[in-house]
Formats: sequence, C-alpha cells, structure tokens
Amino acid sequence: MPTSAEELALLDTDMVLGRAAERLADKYTGIFSPETVDRVVHESYVALYRTARVHRHLSALAEHFASDRLAALAHAKGAIASPVPQVLFLCVANAGRSQMAAALLAHHAAGAVTVRSAGSHPAADIETPVAAALAELGLDLHQAYPKPLTDDVVRAADVVVTMGCGDACPVLPGKRYYDWAIDDPAGQSPAAIRRIRDDIDTRVQTLLAELVDQKPGVTA
Repeated sequence: MPTSAEELALLDTDMVLGRAAERLADKYTGIFSPETVDRVVHESYVALYRTARVHRHLSALAEHFASDRLAALAHAKGAIASPVPQVLFLCVANAGRSQMAAALLAHHAAGAVTVRSAGSHPAADIETPVAAALAELGLDLHQAYPKPLTDDVVRAADVVVTMGCGDACPVLPGKRYYDWAIDDPAGQSPAAIRRIRDDIDTRVQTLLAELVDQKPGVTA
C-alpha cells in the first residue's frame, strides 16, 4: 500500500529530529544519555507543535529549544557550572512582556547574565507591535519565538521574574522571585507599548545592577 504524503512528512520529521538528537547527544556526551537527549528533542518538538501555526521550520526550533533545555538541566544538576547568574522571565503567552524583558536584559548584560523566557500558555507568535517597539531600540526579535514553561528552565534559574502568570508560575525553594506588575501589551496602542517597554527597561537595568554587584569583576 503506498505511503501517504502525511506519513512521508512524519517520517521526514522524525529523521530530522533524530539527527538533531545525535548532534546534541555528542555535545552533551558524559552528561546525558542519547536516550535522554532524544526524549527531550521529541518532547520539545511536540510542545512547540501544539501552539505553532506554521510548522515549516519547527524541527529547527525544536533543536534550539531542546539545546537550551538541556543546558538548563545540566546547570540545574550541577553538571555544568555557570559563571554568571541565570534569569528567567515568565508571563502567560511569552509573546510580549517576557520577550521584551529577555531581549532588553540580554542587550544590557552583554553576556554578564544568562537570560531565558517562557510562557505558561505560549502563543503561536511574538506580537508584531512588541517586536516593532524593540526594533526602535535596535533589538531584533526575528529569531525569538514563544516557548512553553518547562521544569528544567525553572530549576536552572537563580532569579525568576513573573509578569501576570499568577498561580501558573511555579515557586521553587532557593530561587529569588520578583513579580512585576506590568500591563499586557496585547491590543495596546504603539504609544502604550512604548511605555510598557520603557517600564520594563528601567526594571531590567535595576535588576542587572543588583546582579552584577553580586558578581565581583563583572560590569554591565
């Protein structure tokens, strides 16, 4: 019986994910087993597939997402030491506030902080007006995408900043938590989004100053 186009697409996706898992297994040899890496890669693909509207480049995003999750997990279990603080920004959709905060902190920190973001119920895409507001500052979100919240990135974080995700944001011992009361930019005017952006920028720079003060020899 001939194989359908859908079955061929599934086989092709599985082959691409398998090659991604092999690359990541080589990268994390001695830290994670190939089976663990393969599971994380396929889990990451499924998690992104649930909310994505376009699946054309989803396998590549899944490899990127899985790599970041594995790095977080390795850090959380003490297999990889990080010389800089790990900061995680959380909101509901990971399409507005948390993306702005992550981009702004990464820009100002210039490598002095590891930055991640996630959403309790991630959207399909980053909000276009949010990307436009950051582009006005020279920050490009074209490579960013909404990511689901996973346990590994929470466990790796030293600082967790929540923005409107309420009880959906997990609380783990040993973390420093901030809850920023920031308006949701979804559906707001460009002027309102700029005010939200600037509010987040001020908070991010204050947070960065606190973090680098605790890391002797590190400057923003």
